[in-house]
Amino acid sequence: MLTIASLKKGQRAIIKDFSVDVVPLKLLEMGCLPGNEVTLVQLAPFHDPLYLNINGSHLAIRKETAAQIEIELID
Repeated sequence: MLTIASLKKGQRAIIKDFSVDVVPLKLLEMGCLPGNEVTLVQLAPFHDPLYLNINGSHLAIRKETAAQIEIELID
């Protein structure tokens, strides 16, 4: 299972699925929803948090949360 936490810098993917219990409501409000495109923009020095672009919104999320969001890579 691929997750946002497994993305490499510059890779793009589509969000497939996640547990609503794990993902904070704030992320859902900012567009972190199934079907939306996500790109890993940058990693913090210790690889946590991850800086993402989700449908034009830039946000940082913890690696622990990113590991719960299932994705499908875009070629």
